[in-house]
Amino acid sequence: MPGIPSFEFGIETIALASLVVLLSGILAMLISRKTKFPYTPLLVLLGVLVGPVLSLILPHTARVLFYYVRAFGLFLVLFAAGFDLKLHVLRRHKLVITLLDTAGLLGTALLAGWFFSWVFHVPFAVGFLFGAVVSGTDPATLIPLFQEHEVPEDVETIIITEAIFNGPLAIILTMVALFLVVPEIPGYNPIGPVLEGAGLYGAAVAYFLYQIFVSAAIGAAIAYMAYQAIVKLGLYRSPYTQILGLAMAFGGYVVGEFLGASGFLVVTVIGLILGNHREFFRKESSKVDDAVERNMEFNDVLSTFSVIFIFVLLGASLDLTGLEWKTIVASLLVALFVIFVARPLASLVILPFTGLRRYLFISLEGPKGAVAASMAILPVVLGRVYGSPELIEWGELILSAGLMTVLLSMLLESAWVSPLRGKLLG
Repeated sequence: MPGIPSFEFGIETIALASLVVLLSGILAMLISRKTKFPYTPLLVLLGVLVGPVLSLILPHTARVLFYYVRAFGLFLVLFAAGFDLKLHVLRRHKLVITLLDTAGLLGTALLAGWFFSWVFHVPFAVGFLFGAVVSGTDPATLIPLFQEHEVPEDVETIIITEAIFNGPLAIILTMVALFLVVPEIPGYNPIGPVLEGAGLYGAAVAYFLYQIFVSAAIGAAIAYMAYQAIVKLGLYRSPYTQILGLAMAFGGYVVGEFLGASGFLVVTVIGLILGNHREFFRKESSKVDDAVERNMEFNDVLSTFSVIFIFVLLGASLDLTGLEWKTIVASLLVALFVIFVARPLASLVILPFTGLRRYLFISLEGPKGAVAASMAILPVVLGRVYGSPELIEWGELILSAGLMTVLLSMLLESAWVSPLRGKLLG
């Protein structure tokens, strides 16, 4: 993307910021281990502490670093998540998961977008951009939380699988929303002629469908090449398998973005296919099993690093000096609406297939996380890239409300999971 932020400071500043982020990550994990509370919301709070409160990381420094960490960290998180998906589980709950990841995702974005535009008095397209940012849910928060509280396997599977898939879909939806707000945004050159002949909303639909189907095809092709490399070239021993896995992840992301598709969805599909290689390729190989297992362990470590950097830098990037009390209160109202109204109403489509109790649990356990955190700052960055004061102003509101939604959803939905499980799931 042209006009990306440039570093106006030296390597020492970057190293110091990285040290602060990593130490914050260790502290969050220690507190989490003592309190049994998920460490992801703690990372955001510590980011606010080391950033705008103590100024160990200046907001400008955090935002420039975050611009690069956002993409690298997020596709590593999604790559690792793809390996954790189980095909037989997807088949068993495919209808409910599909409804949540389509009607549920879009419904959340539309409802949240409408309320955001009403509260902040901005155009609906800007509100929809916020809604798209917070439409996805976060597997990084849900997995340790459900393990700690022993949520029934089928409900756990539905919610976590929904979260893994709606991450890349929420990113695509955010890019569509950005396309509606900033039509000149690059990234759709391969289907430019199609978009030129369509109206704005028709072009947005075409762009969305193109990203989904082309991304899936690219991911399948690269996963097949990776599988053949493991089998034919014997790349199943450490460190070959980890290097191959990272090469496929980076390669998938680059190819996807080059072709105007979603690099994030590409890497998720690669992880899904390699993690379920026995079902996709119908050829048993203990060597491939070993390679996949090593990749999963390695990817989990990289994913943890990525989550730490994403959440701490997000908290540190918040400029408290520019926030007014009315903005904070409005952001709080928007966050509560997303949690208690938008997500439950959008999830009503699954009620006939889950029953009331399970529907309530699923609809009230959809915390926002890495995707929302990584995309919330994008409008501000693009506003500066395109020299748009309006987009910068709107972007600051999206960042404020997005951070509030991420933090509040994590805190509330982590706190009430145990009583909800007892009352609704037995």
